[in-house]
Amino acid sequence: MGKLKTKKLKTKKSVAKRFKITGTGKVMHYGAGGSHLLSKKSSKRKRRIKRAQVLKNKGDIKVIKRLLPYA
Repeated sequence: MGKLKTKKLKTKKSVAKRFKITGTGKVMHYGAGGSHLLSKKSSKRKRRIKRAQVLKNKGDIKVIKRLLPYA
């Protein structure tokens, strides 16, 4: 009898481009709304959008970690 092969899990590439998993397992993401209509937004607001943030919603974290199996 040969070794049993386990099927490799595929990474959801659209999620991999938008989220990063830190070394401690937290999920980082960038704020929405930073790509267009920037003239009406304050500098403070644009800086906040640009900066990476920790994702807080537990349900979303669970889904994202499932879609990024090797992160």
